[in-house]
Amino acid sequence: MRQAVAGDDEAYHRLLKAITPVLRAASRRGLARAGQPPDQAEDIVQEILLAVHLKRHTWDVNAPFAPWLFAIARNKLIDMLRRRGRRVFVDIDDFSETLADEPPAPTVSASEVEAQLNTLPKRQRDVLQSIAVEASSIKQTAEKFAMSEGAVRVALHRALSSLTAKLRDA
Repeated sequence: MRQAVAGDDEAYHRLLKAITPVLRAASRRGLARAGQPPDQAEDIVQEILLAVHLKRHTWDVNAPFAPWLFAIARNKLIDMLRRRGRRVFVDIDDFSETLADEPPAPTVSASEVEAQLNTLPKRQRDVLQSIAVEASSIKQTAEKFAMSEGAVRVALHRALSSLTAKLRDA
């Protein structure tokens, strides 16, 4: 790396070639520790190599190279894991015997829901109908009923809270 920073392109090429398999193995290990499939290792390696190229001027030639390199590698692995989110890959066939064959029966009948809807104040019922049944947005519902968007949100929240409490007691 010292030679590469000094401008030796051939030394830089040899460096990148030498560190690539090490980065690939480290990326696979990091993915495995995170419970992720190792097929994303190549993408991480490419991101690390790009970061090394873009940030090589930040490396202190009097400092060891490996800690600097692995700090970049660790950060790129963490960035990729954050972008992916917490995903766990499970083969659905492993659980086919435990999955229900039929959908569960509804706990409350449609007629009961309708009866409870009719007990709501008219404004709350209208807002709930507009948003939940007609799939209107908050803004559209506010315009439709000449309300502010905040008032629509409050009415929706109150309607859902009231309906939930009533259906829970039913």
